[in-house]
Amino acid sequence: MRMMKEEIEEQTREEELLSFPQTQQQSKLVVVGYALTSKKTKSFLQPKLEGLARNKGILFVAIDQNRPLSDQGPFDIVLHKLTGKEWRQILEEYRQTHPEVTVLDPPYAIQHLHNRQSMLQCVADMNLSNSYGKVDVPRQLVIERDASSIPDVVLKAGLTLPLVAKPLVADGSAKSHELSLAYDQYSLKKLEPPLVLQEFVNHGGVLFKVYIVGEAIKVVRRFSLPDVTKQDLSRSAGVFRFPRVSCAAASADDADLDPCVAELPPRPLLERLAKELRRQLGLRLFNLDIIREHGTRDQFYVIDINYFPGYGKMPEYEHIFTDFLLSLTQSRYKKKSC
Repeated sequence: MRMMKEEIEEQTREEELLSFPQTQQQSKLVVVGYALTSKKTKSFLQPKLEGLARNKGILFVAIDQNRPLSDQGPFDIVLHKLTGKEWRQILEEYRQTHPEVTVLDPPYAIQHLHNRQSMLQCVADMNLSNSYGKVDVPRQLVIERDASSIPDVVLKAGLTLPLVAKPLVADGSAKSHELSLAYDQYSLKKLEPPLVLQEFVNHGGVLFKVYIVGEAIKVVRRFSLPDVTKQDLSRSAGVFRFPRVSCAAASADDADLDPCVAELPPRPLLERLAKELRRQLGLRLFNLDIIREHGTRDQFYVIDINYFPGYGKMPEYEHIFTDFLLSLTQSRYKKKSC
């Protein structure tokens, strides 16, 4: 039965190869093996992307997780977003035995973004400031356990209310994207560790999602949590829970916004930030959630970093991503010929 399944898969792949124009069959076809969740496959591998990829000589092939990875392929690139210790080990071993294959991205580098304590540390260590603006992270505190002690720990750390509470683990699940806003000291006891507490920074209710694909950068606006005034703090109490805040339905690109709020972060600042993060994180596929402190023009804060985000929501992602995949293989061939 298993043998029959493998034969069917091989036949299907041969048919896909034959469907490519003859000129592309003669030239080097770029084969991209992908290991994604069904949800990620649906949102990322949209028909428009696959059609454009086919025209550019790129073939996407699903990786069978029930078969040894080394028995599949051959691949030029492996694209993945799966969690679990077993998968990380499989991929690390594959990287060692198949150095000719580009793995996007190394499992050990991705792990760095699964913890919100370490996620923003590289940004904090940068102290990125130049004539285009300053980039920082909100003051934050990690609570591993014992919710009853949170008010005292917060008071001792000198954090200012309100505080944004986020799950410590950022594994891409819906729960890891949920957040809460705590308005008073007493309500902090209602939170559920392990979590990260961040000082809330007023930002005009708009955040900037900065998508990074290799060296390409694309920025979109998203609606975010509204500003909190002193009156709000005096009148409000409790913990307010929010689902994922920055979603496709919350696009603010076409909204009638105050220009001071809507103005995108300066391009040179984003380019420098992206370059530094690519180098420090060792990643090529990620995005940043950035806010501008309300009332300022050049004070920005990175509040989240995500690996292999929802590129399907990024304008022109099909062209950007296929160009990126081709550039990877072209640079590798250049290195071989040198």
